[in-house]
Amino acid sequence: MEQLIEGSHFITQSEVYKFLLTIVLCGLIGTERELRAKQAGLKTMIMIGLGSTLFTILSIKIGSAGTPDRIASNIVTGIGFLGAGVIFKEDNRIKGLTTACVIWIVAAIGMAVGAGYTEQSIGVTIVVLLALIFFPYVEEMVQNRSTSREYKIVKKYENEGLDDYEEHFKVAGLKLNRGQQKLSDGIISGSWTAVGSPENHKLFVDHILQDEKILEFQF
Repeated sequence: MEQLIEGSHFITQSEVYKFLLTIVLCGLIGTERELRAKQAGLKTMIMIGLGSTLFTILSIKIGSAGTPDRIASNIVTGIGFLGAGVIFKEDNRIKGLTTACVIWIVAAIGMAVGAGYTEQSIGVTIVVLLALIFFPYVEEMVQNRSTSREYKIVKKYENEGLDDYEEHFKVAGLKLNRGQQKLSDGIISGSWTAVGSPENHKLFVDHILQDEKILEFQF
Protein backbone atom coordinates (compact mmCIF):
# COMPACT_ATOMS: atom_id res chain seq x y z
CA MET A 1 0.00 0.00 0.00
CA GLU A 2 2.82 2.35 0.90
CA GLN A 3 4.49 1.64 -2.45
CA LEU A 4 1.24 2.47 -4.25
CA ILE A 5 0.95 5.72 -2.36
CA GLU A 6 4.55 6.89 -2.42
CA GLY A 7 6.37 4.79 -5.00
CA SER A 8 4.26 5.36 -8.10
CA HIS A 9 3.47 8.96 -7.18
CA PHE A 10 -0.16 8.31 -8.11
CA ILE A 11 -1.17 9.84 -4.81
CA THR A 12 1.11 11.00 -2.02
CA GLN A 13 0.54 10.73 1.69
CA SER A 14 0.39 14.51 1.87
CA GLU A 15 -2.43 14.53 -0.67
CA VAL A 16 -4.34 11.90 1.31
CA TYR A 17 -4.13 14.16 4.35
CA LYS A 18 -5.39 17.07 2.26
CA PHE A 19 -8.43 15.12 1.11
CA LEU A 20 -9.19 14.00 4.67
CA LEU A 21 -8.85 17.56 5.97
CA THR A 22 -11.18 18.80 3.24
CA ILE A 23 -13.78 16.19 4.20
CA VAL A 24 -13.62 17.31 7.83
CA LEU A 25 -13.74 21.06 7.19
CA CYS A 26 -16.35 21.03 4.46
CA GLY A 27 -18.28 18.33 6.32
CA LEU A 28 -18.61 20.62 9.35
CA ILE A 29 -20.03 23.40 7.21
CA GLY A 30 -22.25 20.93 5.35
CA THR A 31 -23.59 19.56 8.63
CA GLU A 32 -24.68 23.04 9.69
CA ARG A 33 -26.44 23.50 6.34
CA GLU A 34 -28.04 20.06 6.69
CA LEU A 35 -29.37 20.82 10.16
CA ARG A 36 -31.00 23.98 8.81
CA ALA A 37 -32.54 22.00 5.92
CA LYS A 38 -30.86 24.09 3.23
CA GLN A 39 -30.70 23.10 -0.44
CA ALA A 40 -26.97 22.33 -0.36
CA GLY A 41 -26.21 20.06 2.58
CA LEU A 42 -23.52 17.70 3.84
CA LYS A 43 -22.89 15.66 0.69
CA THR A 44 -22.92 18.68 -1.58
CA MET A 45 -20.42 20.64 0.50
CA ILE A 46 -18.04 17.69 0.77
CA MET A 47 -18.17 17.06 -2.98
CA ILE A 48 -17.55 20.73 -3.78
CA GLY A 49 -14.63 20.84 -1.36
CA LEU A 50 -13.06 17.61 -2.62
CA GLY A 51 -13.46 18.70 -6.24
CA SER A 52 -11.80 22.03 -5.53
CA THR A 53 -8.96 20.32 -3.66
CA LEU A 54 -8.35 17.83 -6.45
CA PHE A 55 -8.45 20.48 -9.17
CA THR A 56 -5.96 22.59 -7.22
CA ILE A 57 -3.59 19.65 -6.73
CA LEU A 58 -3.82 18.76 -10.42
CA SER A 59 -3.30 22.39 -11.37
CA ILE A 60 -0.04 22.48 -9.42
CA LYS A 61 1.08 19.09 -10.80
CA ILE A 62 0.29 19.42 -14.49
CA GLY A 63 0.23 23.18 -14.93
CA SER A 64 2.74 24.46 -17.42
CA ALA A 65 5.81 26.35 -16.25
CA GLY A 66 4.92 29.75 -14.85
CA THR A 67 1.16 29.04 -14.87
CA PRO A 68 0.48 26.38 -12.23
CA ASP A 69 -2.79 28.11 -11.38
CA ARG A 70 -4.45 27.78 -14.79
CA ILE A 71 -6.83 24.97 -13.80
CA ALA A 72 -7.43 26.23 -10.28
CA SER A 73 -8.37 29.70 -11.49
CA ASN A 74 -11.31 28.27 -13.43
CA ILE A 75 -12.79 26.87 -10.21
CA VAL A 76 -13.79 30.41 -9.27
CA THR A 77 -15.69 30.80 -12.53
CA GLY A 78 -17.25 27.34 -12.52
CA ILE A 79 -18.44 27.49 -8.93
CA GLY A 80 -20.38 30.65 -9.75
CA PHE A 81 -22.73 28.70 -12.01
CA LEU A 82 -23.29 26.13 -9.28
CA GLY A 83 -24.08 28.81 -6.73
CA ALA A 84 -26.50 30.54 -9.07
CA GLY A 85 -28.59 27.39 -9.17
CA VAL A 86 -29.65 27.73 -5.52
CA ILE A 87 -30.76 31.37 -5.78
CA PHE A 88 -34.44 31.97 -6.48
CA LYS A 89 -37.12 34.62 -5.98
CA GLU A 90 -40.12 34.00 -3.78
CA ASP A 91 -42.80 36.53 -2.79
CA ASN A 92 -40.68 39.58 -3.61
CA ARG A 93 -37.76 38.12 -1.65
CA ILE A 94 -34.50 36.64 -2.87
CA LYS A 95 -33.66 33.33 -1.19
CA GLY A 96 -30.59 31.13 -1.36
CA LEU A 97 -27.96 33.89 -1.33
CA THR A 98 -26.38 32.62 1.89
CA THR A 99 -26.22 29.05 0.55
CA ALA A 100 -24.67 30.32 -2.69
CA CYS A 101 -22.04 32.22 -0.69
CA VAL A 102 -21.34 29.11 1.40
CA ILE A 103 -20.83 27.06 -1.78
CA TRP A 104 -18.39 29.70 -3.02
CA ILE A 105 -16.39 29.79 0.22
CA VAL A 106 -16.37 25.97 0.57
CA ALA A 107 -14.71 25.86 -2.85
CA ALA A 108 -12.18 28.42 -1.62
CA ILE A 109 -11.47 26.29 1.46
CA GLY A 110 -10.93 23.24 -0.76
CA MET A 111 -8.53 25.24 -2.93
CA ALA A 112 -6.62 26.45 0.13
CA VAL A 113 -6.24 22.88 1.39
CA GLY A 114 -5.15 21.67 -2.03
CA ALA A 115 -2.53 24.42 -2.24
CA GLY A 116 -1.18 23.53 1.19
CA TYR A 117 -2.53 26.48 3.17
CA THR A 118 -3.78 24.41 6.08
CA GLU A 119 -3.87 27.11 8.76
CA GLN A 120 -5.79 29.50 6.54
CA SER A 121 -8.37 26.89 5.59
CA ILE A 122 -8.96 25.88 9.22
CA GLY A 123 -9.19 29.51 10.33
CA VAL A 124 -11.71 30.44 7.64
CA THR A 125 -13.79 27.34 8.42
CA ILE A 126 -14.03 28.37 12.07
CA VAL A 127 -15.07 31.90 11.11
CA VAL A 128 -17.70 30.60 8.65
CA LEU A 129 -19.16 28.23 11.24
CA LEU A 130 -19.36 30.98 13.85
CA ALA A 131 -21.09 33.25 11.34
CA LEU A 132 -23.58 30.59 10.25
CA ILE A 133 -24.41 29.58 13.82
CA PHE A 134 -24.64 32.96 15.55
CA PHE A 135 -25.60 35.46 12.83
CA PRO A 136 -29.19 34.12 12.49
CA TYR A 137 -29.79 35.16 16.10
CA VAL A 138 -28.42 38.63 15.37
CA GLU A 139 -30.61 38.87 12.26
CA GLU A 140 -33.65 37.86 14.29
CA MET A 141 -32.91 40.60 16.82
CA VAL A 142 -32.60 43.18 14.04
CA GLN A 143 -35.79 42.00 12.31
CA ASN A 144 -37.70 42.27 15.57
CA ARG A 145 -36.81 45.94 15.59
CA SER A 146 -36.88 46.69 11.87
CA THR A 147 -38.83 44.66 9.29
CA SER A 148 -39.53 45.83 5.74
CA ARG A 149 -42.87 45.02 4.08
CA GLU A 150 -44.67 46.10 0.94
CA TYR A 151 -48.27 47.32 0.96
CA LYS A 152 -50.79 48.11 -1.74
CA ILE A 153 -54.15 49.80 -1.28
CA VAL A 154 -56.89 50.01 -3.92
CA LYS A 155 -60.12 52.00 -3.46
CA LYS A 156 -62.69 54.03 -5.38
CA TYR A 157 -61.61 57.55 -6.24
CA GLU A 158 -63.70 60.08 -4.32
CA ASN A 159 -61.95 63.34 -5.22
CA GLU A 160 -59.16 62.62 -2.78
CA GLY A 161 -55.81 60.93 -2.90
CA LEU A 162 -54.25 58.40 -0.55
CA ASP A 163 -52.42 60.86 1.70
CA ASP A 164 -54.61 59.97 4.68
CA TYR A 165 -53.34 56.40 4.56
CA GLU A 166 -49.77 57.64 4.72
CA GLU A 167 -50.71 59.27 8.02
CA HIS A 168 -51.85 55.86 9.27
CA PHE A 169 -48.36 54.53 8.55
CA LYS A 170 -46.84 57.28 10.67
CA VAL A 171 -49.36 56.82 13.49
CA ALA A 172 -48.42 53.12 13.60
CA GLY A 173 -44.76 54.09 13.95
CA LEU A 174 -43.67 52.92 10.48
CA LYS A 175 -41.18 54.64 8.23
CA LEU A 176 -42.37 54.55 4.65
CA ASN A 177 -41.18 55.05 1.11
CA ARG A 178 -43.90 55.99 -1.32
CA GLY A 179 -44.16 53.91 -4.46
CA GLN A 180 -46.28 54.29 -7.57
CA GLN A 181 -49.81 55.65 -7.34
CA LYS A 182 -52.29 55.17 -10.16
CA LEU A 183 -55.75 56.44 -11.10
CA SER A 184 -57.76 54.54 -13.73
CA ASP A 185 -61.51 54.19 -14.40
CA GLY A 186 -62.46 55.70 -11.10
CA ILE A 187 -60.11 53.41 -9.14
CA ILE A 188 -57.07 54.78 -7.32
CA SER A 189 -54.26 52.56 -6.08
CA GLY A 190 -51.00 53.12 -4.30
CA SER A 191 -48.04 51.12 -3.05
CA TRP A 192 -45.60 51.72 -0.22
CA THR A 193 -42.61 50.09 1.41
CA ALA A 194 -42.75 50.43 5.19
CA VAL A 195 -40.11 49.67 7.81
CA GLY A 196 -40.75 49.03 11.48
CA SER A 197 -41.22 46.40 14.16
CA PRO A 198 -43.58 43.45 13.56
CA GLU A 199 -45.87 44.89 16.25
CA ASN A 200 -46.14 48.20 14.40
CA HIS A 201 -46.88 46.39 11.13
CA LYS A 202 -49.66 44.43 12.85
CA LEU A 203 -51.10 47.62 14.31
CA PHE A 204 -51.25 49.20 10.85
CA VAL A 205 -52.72 46.13 9.15
CA ASP A 206 -55.43 45.69 11.80
CA HIS A 207 -56.43 49.32 11.37
CA ILE A 208 -56.57 49.19 7.56
CA LEU A 209 -58.58 45.96 7.54
CA GLN A 210 -61.40 47.83 9.28
CA ASP A 211 -61.66 50.39 6.47
CA GLU A 212 -64.70 49.44 4.39
CA LYS A 213 -63.80 51.86 1.58
CA ILE A 214 -60.80 49.75 0.53
CA LEU A 215 -61.45 47.40 -2.36
CA GLU A 216 -58.12 45.59 -2.23
CA PHE A 217 -55.38 45.49 0.37
CA GLN A 218 -52.11 43.62 -0.18
CA PHE A 219 -49.83 43.20 2.82
